[in-house]
Amino acid sequence: MTQVLFGQSYYLRFDPKLYAAMQPYPPLGTLYAASYLRARGYAVALFDAMLAASESEWVHALDRHAPQFAVLYEDSFNYLSKMCLMRMREAAFAMMSTAKERGCTVIVSGSDATAHLQEYFEHGADYILIGEGEITLGELMDTLTARAPRTLSNIRGLAYREPDGTIHQTPPREFIRDLDALPFPAWELVDMPRYERAWRGAHGYFSMNLVTTRGCPYHCNWCAKPIYGQRYNVRSPENVVAEMKLLKEKFHPDHVEFADDIFGLKPGWIARFADLACVHDAQIPFKCLLRADLVKDETVAALQRAGCRTVWMGAESGSQKILDAMDKGTRVEQIYAATARLHRAGIQVGFFLQCGYRGENRGDIDKTLQMVRDCRPDDIGVSVSYPLPGTKFYDQVRRELGPKQNWIDSDDLAMMYRGTYSTEFYRVLYRAVHAEFRLRRAAAELARVAHRPREWRVRHLRLLATIPLHATRLAWMRWKMNTLAKEERETNPTALAHNHG
Repeated sequence: MTQVLFGQSYYLRFDPKLYAAMQPYPPLGTLYAASYLRARGYAVALFDAMLAASESEWVHALDRHAPQFAVLYEDSFNYLSKMCLMRMREAAFAMMSTAKERGCTVIVSGSDATAHLQEYFEHGADYILIGEGEITLGELMDTLTARAPRTLSNIRGLAYREPDGTIHQTPPREFIRDLDALPFPAWELVDMPRYERAWRGAHGYFSMNLVTTRGCPYHCNWCAKPIYGQRYNVRSPENVVAEMKLLKEKFHPDHVEFADDIFGLKPGWIARFADLACVHDAQIPFKCLLRADLVKDETVAALQRAGCRTVWMGAESGSQKILDAMDKGTRVEQIYAATARLHRAGIQVGFFLQCGYRGENRGDIDKTLQMVRDCRPDDIGVSVSYPLPGTKFYDQVRRELGPKQNWIDSDDLAMMYRGTYSTEFYRVLYRAVHAEFRLRRAAAELARVAHRPREWRVRHLRLLATIPLHATRLAWMRWKMNTLAKEERETNPTALAHNHG
């Protein structure tokens, strides 16, 4: 008998851009919570929305398992869950409603619920976990099942409604310092063959996800941290390598994504991890996220030894003015130096770029484009500045926000405050940056094999055929951007002057 059915509301199918990219990962945060409750003796099951077709599959899971408790435990390691997309909020509301109809007690944990307590309670939540949720969930379950009852007001990190409808929020819970004490995620609850088929069908290899840390100590002022705040705790290299070896022997992934905000921040951690991975034959090619200022020669050497394939950096902008405005704490020259170090070691580099930050002008945008041309990253991810509650950036633009304060999906790219340019401009810029990136990458690959006829493959002919298309699109997009910018200057000169100032 299932006591607790876990789920989360990020449906890949509801995010067209990322559904087309087809790089799905199981919900790590949900799996940690499920394994924690199971270790306390509760019978748990998992509904995994990531590859589900719709909320109807949740309904089937409710009917099949008939749980007493439905726990929507959002994956806090998935940055898309942190973005609080409207389509996923609608899914969460629908899931809570159907669970309530079946008599379940509904418990919710996640960034969006934390920021919108009233709305989640109105749509069926009985309890909302605030911050890191495993221990709070355990104490709440022990209380609700009378295993070890305590008054709700004595459970830290909890929000609930009083009989008169007012929302009561208890004091924050201390963060878990010893992450090694947590059981590994409940991997066996996942339909792993379904994930493997999705990955191999789309990309020819199978990737899994891991996390070695919780939190981030840096102060980028647009980054929402409703779950872990500024704290940073890390698993030991020994613990991580033990889980990698388990996954390697049980599921045979070809690749791993480390979903940490920052990988290996603790001094000496990456070197120790690399040594242990080699000793225990636990190496799996992986990608991770690092800050540019942390990419030193010794770090790169350790990453190379550990089997790192790709490092993503939150480059954000090629303009130092914008990096400083973001409180990023990095310098443009560090991005250039880090990219060069990683490329010399044969490690690929990805750039996360952010357009539309407050005060950004065409000169700043041009510096970002030039940085991409100069550094030649192997991949890029482009977004538009997104104000989330609880951030300094949100407070700066709060008065400019209209009724729409969340994107529908990750391809929305709407400007939700008064930026330098319009939403249409930034959507065209998004496409232009990608078109130029693909054009330059195709040209570089063709130049590499131009005098090596034996290396030519069918894909090179396809690349050659795409160049005129990319070039035509890029020319049109640049014209469109210039036209939109000119219109903005003519219709809104005051705001433009303010943002250029």
